[in-house]
Amino acid sequence: MARTPRAKDAKDVKVVLSTASVYPESTATAFEIAARLGYDGVEVMVWTDPVSQDVEALRRLSDYHQVPVRAVHAPCLLITQRVWSTDPWVKLQRARDAAERLGASTVVVHPPFRWQRQYARDFVGGIWRMADETDVRFAVENMYPWRYRDREMLAYAPEWDVTKDDYRHFTIDLSHTATSRSDTMAMVDRMGDRLGHVHLADGKGSAKDEHLVPGRGDQPCAELLERLVHTGFDGHVVIEVNTRRAMSAAEREADLAEALAFTRRHLAAAARPVPADRGVSKLSRMPDTLSGS
Repeated sequence: MARTPRAKDAKDVKVVLSTASVYPESTATAFEIAARLGYDGVEVMVWTDPVSQDVEALRRLSDYHQVPVRAVHAPCLLITQRVWSTDPWVKLQRARDAAERLGASTVVVHPPFRWQRQYARDFVGGIWRMADETDVRFAVENMYPWRYRDREMLAYAPEWDVTKDDYRHFTIDLSHTATSRSDTMAMVDRMGDRLGHVHLADGKGSAKDEHLVPGRGDQPCAELLERLVHTGFDGHVVIEVNTRRAMSAAEREADLAEALAFTRRHLAAAARPVPADRGVSKLSRMPDTLSGS
């Protein structure tokens, strides 16, 4: 018999800051902001910042600011093709090792680019093999087609919609669902109890991957947070937003504070007991003579 998921207390779901959210500021700045705003940890985006690649430097930052590293995002971007190695499997091994040494529960990984033919051919099986070797989750993230004007390019293999393949854990990214113009909650349904990690952001369906502050686009951010609480989600919610256009450090920090407040508010609202008469319309409570019965 399948086990019924236990609803979560809102405090059980950790709200984490992606270090990518402070770009072009540094990884070290992300730890500082996460501590000051009261985030429950950070997800380290491994990229060209040397600190993001240095496990001992990350450990010192974590200890100094008392901010745990909850997840490591493997260097899967175009700009990180030479970070740690040019061999994508070596990148994932190093991401796993970093996660284990830092006490992080999750490695976030993108599906391969289509031109990484050998890597793409063995990707699904290879992720399963790596997942069998560690307690760290390899959570494969949904992506999107690349669009330019009226043209669409399928840049990822085996699929940008990772639910079409068999993985132990998934990451859902709501900016990516916006860009791909996917039905977000239908994708969450397909992920089911294999949804292990969330990148919370917003979008309006632009061809650009927008990563807006939650609540500023058309994605069901609040609905997803409610679903996580009610289904006993045991992963982390990571704020991964774009603050590159912030005119000052104060404006950037205000955006990140807004994103944190939005997330905690909707998690807490979902965890509150539902009144017995909630959802009963005024009409249904009228006397029979008035309601036409």
